[in-house]
Amino acid sequence: MRLIFSYMNKFEALGLGEAIIKAVSDMGFETPSEVQEKAIPILLNEDTDIVALAQTGTGKTAAFGFPLIEKIDSRSRITQGLILSPTRELCLQITNELKNYSKHVPGLHTVAIYGGASITDQAKQIKRGAQIVVATPGRMQDMINRKMVDISNIGYCILDEADEMLNMGFYEDINAILSHTPKEKNTWLFSATMPKEVSTIAKRFMHNPIEITVGHKNTGSKNVSHEYYVVNSRDRYAALKRLADANPDIFSVIFCRTKRDTQKVAENLIEDGYNAAALHGDLSQNQRDLVMKSFRNRQIQMLVATDVAARGIDVDDVTHVINYQLPDEIETYTHRSGRTGRAGKSGVSMVIVSKSEVRKIKSVERIIKKSFEKKVIPSGEEICQVQLFHLASDIGKAEINHEIDSYLPSINEVLEEFSKEELIKKFFSVEFSRFHNYYKKSRDLNAVNDRDRGSSNDGSTRYFINVGEKDGFDWMTLKDFLKDVLELGSDSLSRVDVKESFSFFNTSTEYQERVLSTFEDFRMEGRKVNVEISKDSGRRGGRRRRDDGGGFKGKRRSDGFKPKGKKRFGSNDDRSNQRRDRRKRSDRR
Repeated sequence: MRLIFSYMNKFEALGLGEAIIKAVSDMGFETPSEVQEKAIPILLNEDTDIVALAQTGTGKTAAFGFPLIEKIDSRSRITQGLILSPTRELCLQITNELKNYSKHVPGLHTVAIYGGASITDQAKQIKRGAQIVVATPGRMQDMINRKMVDISNIGYCILDEADEMLNMGFYEDINAILSHTPKEKNTWLFSATMPKEVSTIAKRFMHNPIEITVGHKNTGSKNVSHEYYVVNSRDRYAALKRLADANPDIFSVIFCRTKRDTQKVAENLIEDGYNAAALHGDLSQNQRDLVMKSFRNRQIQMLVATDVAARGIDVDDVTHVINYQLPDEIETYTHRSGRTGRAGKSGVSMVIVSKSEVRKIKSVERIIKKSFEKKVIPSGEEICQVQLFHLASDIGKAEINHEIDSYLPSINEVLEEFSKEELIKKFFSVEFSRFHNYYKKSRDLNAVNDRDRGSSNDGSTRYFINVGEKDGFDWMTLKDFLKDVLELGSDSLSRVDVKESFSFFNTSTEYQERVLSTFEDFRMEGRKVNVEISKDSGRRGGRRRRDDGGGFKGKRRSDGFKPKGKKRFGSNDDRSNQRRDRRKRSDRR
């Protein structure tokens, strides 16, 4: 009870009423997020417009939802609040959250308006009395044209994910919708980034708005590390599978530019034995709901999505975001990486690029104000090591099923001639031989620039170390640890890859003796830290083999996927064509 009371006090200090505080307690909210602490007191106490910039997953819905519920007159049946959001998934998500926030407010009703559902049924829900309407722009404009909804008396208009709505080409719809609202209303604009289009709409439709920024404009979450991998275009899909195999516990969203690419990549992953599915605008609402349910239940480990469809993903435990292709709009990368590193957890955003696309990484770095680390696609030997130790870890964690006890005498009789070491080898051979046979002839997928050829991999030794994430390390902290222990400069350590219970790193071969001698009898908190030279240490160079596309979790297949033709990154012509096309499809996505 004391803990709940302390949590309640933190939200009470923002000025929230008893009904909201009770809902906060029911939902288990502990501490207001930064955007909530900044926005809620202003929206509760001042009659003002506001522009709030905060990343996805920072609690923006509660930041505008709590004050909106407080200001709504639940005794009146007229529509008083309008929330516009870019996609039906996000529209439904906001609606469900507002219903949870207002469950102790008698008579307050929130209705979702979106394409793909009966417009007549939605109109009936509004007529029965909906004080808050959450809508996608296309469907809302359609209902206004049919005179099915009256927003002439609203006091509050919220534009959520404003940058994404404008990026999807909804400027004209938003303009038309706002023309049916009273001038004296308050407009609250919430966005992850602040491109010029958002500034334009703020100047045109808002009056002296207060601006709130959490972090820096257009920057990503501090909990997300950013990596990129350079491959030849033909190896893009093979590289994706290698990255999945190198992270056995992956729970990821994979982003593609188009619906066609999204469907193709998902089908290939499924064919190759991965737990994958596609999420894009050509799926029916029922199909999308089933995919998202499976993803939230972790029946799907790899969700392949378009940027538009992914706007409704609200899952806190995503470990990786993989950019199979970089987005056309640089700012969109911020939205993508915001799918991971949520709720205080760390995450990784990976980008797969061809040699001609490496320059785009610098453009993204300037926008998000974070540096990318260049990494290499793991070799077959490295993946075998990762999977083998992951199998050992799973066995160590497994609970004993005592229902097999009655069979143990017969099993012991069959195996009594073997020593403990022999049994371990036999067991792992049964479980691991197929995997090892698949990867033993795998080729190097990393593209090498002409200026790097013969230099970046020569004279380097790769090591295995038996510490990892479970010991509190990520690649940055492990690099710092090794730098201090080995008394080396940061430039002397490279390719630091941290897994759950072990890691890899590289040094110049001249430091090989120092590394091995330092860790010959090294202990950390009483535990022996073991470092060995990786078996794959010297195999980066040499002739390429063409008989393996990478990836394991299914039958071997040659990858015939070819990326789209050349396209300028952020080209104005591309942007306008995409927006015209998006507007035509509107809420069908």
